[in-house]
Amino acid sequence: MRGVRTVAERVESTWQPGRPVDVLATLGPLCHGRGDPAHYVSADATFWWAAATPQGPGTLALRAGRDGARATAWGPGAEWLVDGVPTLLGASDDWSRFDCTAHPLLDRTRRSYPGMRLARTRLVFDSLLPSVLEQRVTGHEARRAWHGLLRRHGAPAPGPLAQLRVPPSPAAVLDVPTWTWHRLGVDITRQRAARAAATVAPRLEECVAMAPAAARARLRVVPGIGEWTAAKTAQRAFGDPDAVSVGDYHIHDLVVHALTGRPRGDDAEMLELLEPWHGQRQRVVRLVELSGVAKPRFAPRYAPLDMRAM
Repeated sequence: MRGVRTVAERVESTWQPGRPVDVLATLGPLCHGRGDPAHYVSADATFWWAAATPQGPGTLALRAGRDGARATAWGPGAEWLVDGVPTLLGASDDWSRFDCTAHPLLDRTRRSYPGMRLARTRLVFDSLLPSVLEQRVTGHEARRAWHGLLRRHGAPAPGPLAQLRVPPSPAAVLDVPTWTWHRLGVDITRQRAARAAATVAPRLEECVAMAPAAARARLRVVPGIGEWTAAKTAQRAFGDPDAVSVGDYHIHDLVVHALTGRPRGDDAEMLELLEPWHGQRQRVVRLVELSGVAKPRFAPRYAPLDMRAM
């Protein structure tokens, strides 16, 4: 990092990696739909992130420039966020042994996004909590729960954007009453998983320093945290290049369609197709997501339940 400057609780710096940096393509998977209270992309392509860091709440603003990634952060967690910008933007994410030249779609997408890397937030609970809320529900329902939880129980984020909220701490999650969870559309199974994770949050944060497979295994020890949730968390918190979302409602169809042209597939087909890239399978999935390919639709979208009528 170059030119670190601290003013009160504001820290500014520029990271010059000597390669292209695509902030939006790298950090896009951290967002949970439009209006996510913890993330925001402004009109000038600045990516804003409100986070509960080990040093306290903080807000990070990142924008790619000709001289690298320009970072400004506010709050008690400002220095932690700025110091972690290289890690967040994939400084240690090595694509040198990833070969996708045999598949035109993947090769074309990789060439179109030379600055994309797998993000690594280093914040396990912040990544695990929204993944729990995404279990077995539509994207609309998951986003509604996440947005509502942050607005009700998140803290105002430091810095100039009043709409940003810092995700609730493990202690705050344990204090959320059952009736609030129900109003947010979160069933008892996901409530229990969120509370179980909050109870052992310090042990989960240790996963950042573990090997990816061992980290995913520790996550799955928590009641209610299965393979899918552990993979989603590993993708965001660890930048795990091999974490595949097995059991996802959409991913297997998207990957099978992108790699074969067939309109539908299942997890077994997806894993078979990804096997040549074993150890780096999440890289393939991310390129498929960025490619713009969409699976064909054959039926109306599922209509989520209106919890207010129940």
